[in-house]
Amino acid sequence: MRRRSLLLAVPAGLVTLAGCGDDDKSDQAKSSSSPSPSPSASSVPPPKIVDGPLPAITAGTKFGEKPTVAKGSGDPSKDLAVRTVIAGNGGTVAENDYVQANYLGQVWSTGKVFDNSYDRKTSLVIQLAQGSIIDGWRYGLVGKKAGSRVEMAVPPTWGYGKQGNTQAGIKGTDTLVFVVDIENTFNAKSSAKGKDVAQDDANLPKVGTNTDGKAPSIDVPKVKAPTKLVADYVIEGDGEEVKADSSVLVQYKGVLWDGGKEFDSTYSRGQLTSFSLQQVVKGWGQGLTGKKVGSRVLIVIPPALGYADNPPSGSGIKKDSTLVFTVDILAKM
Repeated sequence: MRRRSLLLAVPAGLVTLAGCGDDDKSDQAKSSSSPSPSPSASSVPPPKIVDGPLPAITAGTKFGEKPTVAKGSGDPSKDLAVRTVIAGNGGTVAENDYVQANYLGQVWSTGKVFDNSYDRKTSLVIQLAQGSIIDGWRYGLVGKKAGSRVEMAVPPTWGYGKQGNTQAGIKGTDTLVFVVDIENTFNAKSSAKGKDVAQDDANLPKVGTNTDGKAPSIDVPKVKAPTKLVADYVIEGDGEEVKADSSVLVQYKGVLWDGGKEFDSTYSRGQLTSFSLQQVVKGWGQGLTGKKVGSRVLIVIPPALGYADNPPSGSGIKKDSTLVFTVDILAKM
């Protein structure tokens, strides 16, 4: 099992897709998940941000390289120290955005590395929201641009508080040093990025190819619904392939085959969704497995791979409904 980041304030990849997950499996997964660190308190005031002191990065100085960071010298600041080491030119990070980043974290006083994503060969995708990640990241990364390397020294107040984190060997008095390579940032306006793929089957829905952050159209033909799962590219991205046990960050919209009525959408809620492919209806898991990050995918789910005769209460989905989705795979988590 892939080791989870110690940065998280809540378990990652356990968010069940609204209206499309299996509640029993989701609850079971949550209860069996190992505990994750929590913020010291949600009521702490915003920090004053200063530009130092910060220890030197002595090796791995390029963006994307695993850095080696010197031990802190003297006493750290009681404020949040943040410095842009390499300035990127990508999208600007805002609070409540999701960021995709590689990072290394170590203790100021000892130089002991307690966590890093570089060795896992997997960048972290996490929302900069209260209760989702330590506050030092929430405040320290806002306003930075994708492509940037940021170094931070996070006092306990905006880290793990007086309780520290025994799992990571962090004491309640420890200031933490992070080097963060921001690869990408995502928000409610994010869309697929890739090449349009021809939609030439008249018996399948046609999905809009706009990438302006607005919900794409779904035009369902007035023909009999397919009896087997359909999972076709609308826009083909060039990212890594999603695996059957992956967690993903997505935009999506769902309509009923009969009548084309929308029953669920991240666009309508103005909020992205992340979930594990093992915790959604079978049609979602099977349909997205093997698809590339950055893609928009048309998924048509027959009842047997959807809700069959047991749709969610209040969803507007009737028994034995065929479901149609457009899904933008923004990131693999």
